[in-house]
This record gives sequence, C-alpha cells and structure tokens, in this order.
Amino acid sequence: MTMATTTIRIDIDRLPDHLDRSRPSVMIEAIETALREGGIKTDCSDLFSHIKIDLPTAQLAAAIAVLVDLQLI
Repeated sequence: MTMATTTIRIDIDRLPDHLDRSRPSVMIEAIETALREGGIKTDCSDLFSHIKIDLPTAQLAAAIAVLVDLQLI
C-alpha cells in the first residue's frame, strides 16, 4: 500500500524578513529539522523560486502547525 503524499510550496520571495533568503540550503535545513522534531517525516528541497516540502498527507495538519510557528505561512 502506498502512502498519500502532499507537497507544500513556499515562495522564497515571500518569506519573512528575518530569514536569509540568499541561503536557501540553510533555510531548508532549518525547516526540515523543525518538522522532524515535530515528528513529521519530510523531504524539503530548493526549486529556485520556492521551497518544496513533501510529506505524508496524514501529517499535513501537524506540518502546518510547525510552519505557522516558524512564520512561514
């Protein structure tokens, strides 16, 4: 049985000012760490203009809570 996945995309240009947009790899690492600490299995990547976050759909609500805490959404 395959697990349903969800992709969240966050526009890098719309990230809060306190984040260093010039270093997407650092931002991605921080996001992945926060999500994993929240018990969320995720894969984040930088796709030039946005950050792509793939995660199990069953963990979407928990992921959104973490992203809100990080002020990303």
